[in-house]
Amino acid sequence: MIVLQTERLVLRRAHAEDDAAFIFGLLNEPSWLQYIGDRGVRTLADAQQYIVNSLQASYESYGFGLFVVAEKATGTPVGLCGLIKRDFLEDVDIGYALCPPYWGKGYAFEAASAVLDYGREAFGLKRIVAITDKANDASGKLLEKLGLRWEGYVRKQPDQEELKFFSIDFPS
Repeated sequence: MIVLQTERLVLRRAHAEDDAAFIFGLLNEPSWLQYIGDRGVRTLADAQQYIVNSLQASYESYGFGLFVVAEKATGTPVGLCGLIKRDFLEDVDIGYALCPPYWGKGYAFEAASAVLDYGREAFGLKRIVAITDKANDASGKLLEKLGLRWEGYVRKQPDQEELKFFSIDFPS
């Protein structure tokens, strides 16, 4: 199911069978493992379970989640982008990750801009936040380009490393 379209991209809900190979590859990219974390996806069956238990569960619970980002012209999946409701954050968070061959093409900005608008317009969100690994300067720059501002640091749990925390407030 297509959720959003931009000039060059389609953002759609993930499907366990159709997207398992793509999700398996993305979640095992060195950049994903370094900046987002190991999700324990070691097989295609694990990828299918991740889609069902994480992505699709979010669609069912909240009406949003991480969507597959695909090139409109080819249908090729290039990443994930969407809204996430995390237990340790008060507000809804924007997240994204692209496969390295698609970095530097403006896709992350294009997809994330559409997702911010979607959150504001479809769900009436007044504030959206984002978190990044301290070492992920590229994501921080992208968030600032999108209009989010750095507010400081947060932790998922008291014993875990600090993450950079960004936010954007929308006018009423």
